[in-house]
Amino acid sequence: MSDRFDRLRAITALASGAVFGLGLGVAQMIDPRKVLAFLDLAGAWDPSLLFVMGGAMLTAAIGFRLALRRGRPLLGPHFALRAEDRIDVRLLAGAAIFGLGWGLAGYCPGPAIASIGYGNSEALWFVPAMAAGAALHRWTLRRGSVDGAAPQRETPARS
Repeated sequence: MSDRFDRLRAITALASGAVFGLGLGVAQMIDPRKVLAFLDLAGAWDPSLLFVMGGAMLTAAIGFRLALRRGRPLLGPHFALRAEDRIDVRLLAGAAIFGLGWGLAGYCPGPAIASIGYGNSEALWFVPAMAAGAALHRWTLRRGSVDGAAPQRETPARS
């Protein structure tokens, strides 16, 4: 691929990330108190993030439908989709760990990184810990998974 094509991909990724981060800020998803209030169903529940998530899911559903109809992405050779489509123990364990972390800290990866840009000092602790967890995960995958299964790979999407 050409340097011009690589620059276009980088600019597109940067612009997408900036719009995503701005949206997280506008929706207040970078404020862990707002997120924890959303998760506190038995207390002072704040349902406003339900609308944010609903809008995001609707946008993603329409976007995926339109994008996959093309057969291949505009700036890449193929769509990178998960090869596995079954629900297994690793998927459930990962979702549970993610949910516990989100519920305890009030952050998930995107909002945590965006929160640094908004000067949230708590995120300065959370993001390095998250990066260390991701590095540990990659290291364990390189060594071979604990259950002996091969690491999952991305495969091209089927049209």
